[in-house]
Amino acid sequence: TTRKRRVARGIGSGMGKTATRGTKGQKARRQVHPNFEGGQTPIQRRLPVKKGFRNVNHKEYAVINLDDLERFEEGATITPEALLEAGIINKVLDGVKILGWGELTKKVTVQAHRYSASAKEAIEAKGGEAQKL
Repeated sequence: TTRKRRVARGIGSGMGKTATRGTKGQKARRQVHPNFEGGQTPIQRRLPVKKGFRNVNHKEYAVINLDDLERFEEGATITPEALLEAGIINKVLDGVKILGWGELTKKVTVQAHRYSASAKEAIEAKGGEAQKL
């Protein structure tokens, strides 16, 4: 095994003076920072700035529109489980929210965690019920 080099300990050691760093220049004087790119704008400054944050307490709802409820028969009770079985949503997440896009032509009872004002109005206009879970 080779002996460990002790550099910069006098000229007599053979590793003194420039201490294996060559002569002059940036690399002879101090260590170059690992992120230094030679004066080119560094990668962390070239990339777009990501702003804001996501609240740890935020709720993420599975969103369904009124026209999705058309798949169910007249008088049906639509629950989050029924929506999962029908393949309208993939997972319940923190709940189900019904939005008012499209038209509802049937009287149905809907059980969901949230409703938009227009969706609730449309469900009740057809004689249905909008039950909050």
